[in-house]
Amino acid sequence: MFSDPAIDHLPCPDRQADFYSGVTVKRAVAWVIDIAVVWTIGTFLTLISIVGVFFMPMILLAVGFLYRWLTISRGSATWGMRLMSIELRDAWGQKLDGGQAALHVLGYYLSMSVFILQVVSMGFMALSERGQGLTDMVLGTVMLNRRSTS
Repeated sequence: MFSDPAIDHLPCPDRQADFYSGVTVKRAVAWVIDIAVVWTIGTFLTLISIVGVFFMPMILLAVGFLYRWLTISRGSATWGMRLMSIELRDAWGQKLDGGQAALHVLGYYLSMSVFILQVVSMGFMALSERGQGLTDMVLGTVMLNRRSTS
């Protein structure tokens, strides 16, 4: 067996299982919350513009990218993730910066645009020991239960 030095900085799924407990379900609920936020903002922007109805898909893509990128780069979690008390961490256990957040969102969009990648990513989230999707595996990121601040 070999050890990847990059992931040695992350909590061990065997010895520190609390960091990963229930994260897959929380991640799914957070995703639904985030979709609702993006649709609400996107629909509002569509309705206030004169020709927005013709560009609604592009508006939703832009709103979704900006929402995810800004919230992840500022707090390593979207609003849905924060409500579910989970956060993204890089391979060194640090919060994601703007560049890492942009790459994570681009990976998300790529996996969502190709059905088989989406299915494989969800399978990895459900079955891998750290619950990482394809984008997480490529970037070395991981979704963890947020550490208690009290």
